[in-house]
Amino acid sequence: MSSQPVTENSTTPATGAADDAAPAPGAAGTLLAYGRNRIERARGGELGSMPAVAGLVVLVIFFAIVQNGFLSLYNIANLVTQAAPIIVLAMGLVFVLLLGEIDLSAGTASGVCAALMAVMIVRHNVAWYWSVLAAIIVGAVLGFAIGWLRAKARIPSFVVTLAAFLSFQGIVLMQVGKAGSISLPDQAAKPIITLEGYNNNLMPLWLGWVMLAVVAGGYALVKLRIAVSKRSAGLEAEPALVTFFKTVLMLILGAIFVYLLGENRAIQQNAFFNNLKIEGIPWVVLLLIVLTVGLTFLLGRTRYGRHVYAVGGNDEASRRAGIRVDRIRISVFVICSTLAAVAGVVQASQLESVASNFGAGNTLLLAVGAAVIGGTSLFGGRGRIMDAVWGGLVVAVIQNGMGDLIKGANSQAWQWIVTGLVLLLAAGFDAASRRVGRGDAH
Repeated sequence: MSSQPVTENSTTPATGAADDAAPAPGAAGTLLAYGRNRIERARGGELGSMPAVAGLVVLVIFFAIVQNGFLSLYNIANLVTQAAPIIVLAMGLVFVLLLGEIDLSAGTASGVCAALMAVMIVRHNVAWYWSVLAAIIVGAVLGFAIGWLRAKARIPSFVVTLAAFLSFQGIVLMQVGKAGSISLPDQAAKPIITLEGYNNNLMPLWLGWVMLAVVAGGYALVKLRIAVSKRSAGLEAEPALVTFFKTVLMLILGAIFVYLLGENRAIQQNAFFNNLKIEGIPWVVLLLIVLTVGLTFLLGRTRYGRHVYAVGGNDEASRRAGIRVDRIRISVFVICSTLAAVAGVVQASQLESVASNFGAGNTLLLAVGAAVIGGTSLFGGRGRIMDAVWGGLVVAVIQNGMGDLIKGANSQAWQWIVTGLVLLLAAGFDAASRRVGRGDAH
């Protein structure tokens, strides 16, 4: 894929018409200048995750109207667990897409790692933590091999990862064997299958509220620290009032989420199951938060992250600036395959087994779709980890809503048609925003 200039939202604070005129004094003037700047950036094609968030809101409202049980407590929890493996895999693909590359093998790489984990636990009686560690290490090794072939042998990433996609499917078949699937045992793999809430193993109610307070408080502190740092350097920063409203909105939405999942969502309630309780947040939510925070910091606040954006914007300019472009290119494939291994563990937790077709089929398409729908550019240089989160939620809502809305023989077909159209729309937004950013209206 062709190189593009480094975008402003990738490595530097956005500048625009608002910078040309001095903002009016006081909080109102700062807020007004900030608003004008945001509008100018949107007009310049820097939409970020706004289309994905707007689409998510529209989809939720639509399915809530046409489908009575869409916003039921059980289905809300199901949406989270359904989206989790897609989001984790999409996070890894964000790194690759930032360089304008593609990794077609990410889905089957997750299958290889998940199958290895299952084989070690079930057939060799290896402790679950060593099995998970081995799966993650193998994921990193696979990513290094792919990255080395792309960076050093100069084989296009499409060719390398397509070959790996086919080969990895064969490896999964060999690992699983004639049985067709490997079921994860309840006791030996309990911490793994607990990720998705197996046997009602969910977060304690109090931990959900603590997690919300830590996330919201940490977000506010980080945003304020960034604002102070920018102002001290003479750069435009997000007004404190905007940070306050964002934090309050996060607290409100988070409190609703924690409260709803703290209610009993057991479906079987009768004379025999009147004591059955399913309440609490799935542990996989904590994993998603840790990955989101850690990877966002890696991309947005470290020298490595700045180099990734720089190489994605213009690799030749980055090379002349002294950046080790080959190392950056290899590293993004390592990160992608490592997160693919984590996604495989999460998917195995959800299914409580590993089948011979694990990671094949639509796995990769959904993850790529999630990253692009969320706002990551296919042309490199623009994207964030939160894009994977928003896009993964959009994909999960479409799958969940369409699966229950349309019944009959063609229900699966319509689900794929709608998902494909949404992905096409997101890619169209990406291409259009690129043209607008270059000032090419035609």
